[in-house]
Amino acid sequence: MQALPVLRLLRRQFPASQIYWWLDTDLNGLLEGDPDLTGVIPFPRRRWASPLRWPEALASVRALRAWAFDWVIDLQALARSGVLAWLVEADLSIGLDDSREGAVAFYAQRVPRRSFHTHAVDWYLDVLRALAVPVHWDFEWLPPRPAAAASVRQRWRVDDTPWIALQPGARWLNKRWPVESFGRLLRSLAQELPAHRFAVLGGVTDQALGRELARHLPERCLDLCGQTSLPETIEWLRLSDLLVTNDTGPMHVAAALGRPVVALFGPTEPRRTGPYGQTERVLQAPLSCVPCLKSRCHYRLPLECLRLLEPDRVCRAVIERLAEVRNAAC
Repeated sequence: MQALPVLRLLRRQFPASQIYWWLDTDLNGLLEGDPDLTGVIPFPRRRWASPLRWPEALASVRALRAWAFDWVIDLQALARSGVLAWLVEADLSIGLDDSREGAVAFYAQRVPRRSFHTHAVDWYLDVLRALAVPVHWDFEWLPPRPAAAASVRQRWRVDDTPWIALQPGARWLNKRWPVESFGRLLRSLAQELPAHRFAVLGGVTDQALGRELARHLPERCLDLCGQTSLPETIEWLRLSDLLVTNDTGPMHVAAALGRPVVALFGPTEPRRTGPYGQTERVLQAPLSCVPCLKSRCHYRLPLECLRLLEPDRVCRAVIERLAEVRNAAC
């Protein structure tokens, strides 16, 4: 999601080019039918994890090599993407100067991060600058998907009801604001915003969280965990007035759509990976270990960085953000 501006600007600079995206098959819905892409090259990551499937992976590499790419741009800087950039044998392979998995060894050109706190989106755009591609914001980050929008309105009959979206899940357990805190927030918001309804977003693995949260306000809360496609999730965020979220992919989607975000951060650094253009809206506790950038909490009071974020504080942030949006629209 954060790399999409690179695609938009490449297409505007080279309108006749053929641009392909190598993408995990689980995420194909994000880019399927994108107007700026020639095509998506599927990467069945889970399937190819088995050595029995490696011949399929090699066949895919041979096919990519035969296409004779001019450029391969790696914005992941992971071992698998770096190796692919090298194996494809493009005229130029360029990627991020990131030492996490040694991918830099496979690039012909590396682009350093300007500083520790440089946002990922800005780092990606620096790759374009290294390629002499002009950087501007004259594009739509996530164009509307009429079919997905129609599906949302038909399946859930959202009509003109004002919605607030909630995202209680996250890949790391120590990125998750406690579900009981989300529940207290939901009850407070219901009192402050009597006209609003609440949509709980998440995947199949978030279904237990969705059920737990929705039971706090069943008459006004719609549990969508595991029920939406990726395009439908995007359209739910587009129609919502605001998203309250942990540090997750949907947070980046909402930011790309220009929707107001109140993000709850624990171990990660919002200046690097927060909601782009809205990092000042992130709520984070001032603990000495924050941000630890670790996927497991080692503090003496587990998850204290998230527990210190009081629901009342989050509720005030939501109300203030909605008021700002209304005033800006006047």
